[in-house]
Amino acid sequence: MNTWQERPGGGAYGQGDAARGQGGPAAEPPLPPELNPRGAGVPLSRPAQQDRPTTGRPPGPGQGPGGQPPYGGGQPPHGGGGQPPYGRQPYGQQPSEPQRPGGAAPGTGPGARPRRSRKKVVGYSVLGLVLALLVTMVGTYFWADGKLHHENVLADYPGRPAAGKGTNWLIVGSDSRAGLTDADEQDLHTGSAEGKRSDSMMILHIGDNGNTLMSIPRDSWVQIPAHQDTSGSGKTVPAATHKINAAFAAGGGRLLVQTVETNMDLRIDHYAEIGFAGFVGLVDAVGGVEMTIDQPVKDKDSGLDLQAGTQTLNGKQALAFVRQRHQMADQDLGRMRNQQKFLGALAKQAASPTTLLNPFTFYPLVSAGLDTVIVDDDAGLTDLGSMFLAMKGVTGGDGKTITVPIGNPDYHTPTGESAVKWDPAKSKAVFDAMKNDTAVPDVK
Repeated sequence: MNTWQERPGGGAYGQGDAARGQGGPAAEPPLPPELNPRGAGVPLSRPAQQDRPTTGRPPGPGQGPGGQPPYGGGQPPHGGGGQPPYGRQPYGQQPSEPQRPGGAAPGTGPGARPRRSRKKVVGYSVLGLVLALLVTMVGTYFWADGKLHHENVLADYPGRPAAGKGTNWLIVGSDSRAGLTDADEQDLHTGSAEGKRSDSMMILHIGDNGNTLMSIPRDSWVQIPAHQDTSGSGKTVPAATHKINAAFAAGGGRLLVQTVETNMDLRIDHYAEIGFAGFVGLVDAVGGVEMTIDQPVKDKDSGLDLQAGTQTLNGKQALAFVRQRHQMADQDLGRMRNQQKFLGALAKQAASPTTLLNPFTFYPLVSAGLDTVIVDDDAGLTDLGSMFLAMKGVTGGDGKTITVPIGNPDYHTPTGESAVKWDPAKSKAVFDAMKNDTAVPDVK
């Protein structure tokens, strides 16, 4: 039995439609005028369209040759207005983007400019900034390290104390006039003496049981070891008892280190020395140091003239403040207290973020401070930084500030001089604590 259904005006179902879709002769006859809604003589279906260019894809389900729908006039059933049914778009097209050659995505076709990820741009910018900072830091380090003046002051000798625990710095403020003009010497009231003498001496112990800053009176009566005559004669000067500042005058930092080590049985690990010019420049570089003066000070010898109260001392005033002693009842001992107090304030100011993070204060500070600083051969910038931070912590309350325990502050020497004699038992307890890095006892 033939299962094909016959239709008027064409063959089996589907053949007439296919013929019309291809522009064939099987056209639908017009209805009588009274029954045709399009008007008399107008066929119900639109004229067949020419085949559209193919897209290179084989006909899909329900498509005729060339990828077109098999229905007359290219109109799918139930899809008015030339749109596919149910609001779908033709194959391979999107409603918001035009079709591109080869179906390429936007921004990826021939001649399209590649898009740069915003995250990549930010990442490259941050990386560039970090690299620039690293280069600056490394350059600054080598620039500053090159300004340090090294001396071989920690030379070995027979009987030198063994290394202890923790780190011991010998810090010396000298009266060296190096770097000062005649006008500077007059303005700063330093005089014009040749050579250099120790104006102040301190030991800074950095350890696990707290840091300690200990002042050494420059008139301390100690034994100075035998040493070579610095006049160039080649003679050996025998060991003798003198004031400790005589060691610095006779043999500089090396003989002073040896004198301290042998009298305290304490090994010195690092050495730092600064003269008058360096001290003044350091204070001025940080913009002055704020100090609280307990009582008015007017000293003719140093030129100091200050009122009581909190005020900022410039370099000239600061030098006079740490040197003057005539207004104090205990003279040199009172001066050492002022020196400890001022050094703590200076360290606090120099290590503040406003100083370190500001290139207009940081670079002058480094230049002024390092140009006249003398350190041992093994000391570097990191060692100096550690020393400065420890000193800041000690004077800020995180540690102790003491003086070598004194037995007689007005000892009359065989030569008729007045000197300072240490307390043997108490001073030994302090030196042993530093040597073994134990808690330093509270002594006076």
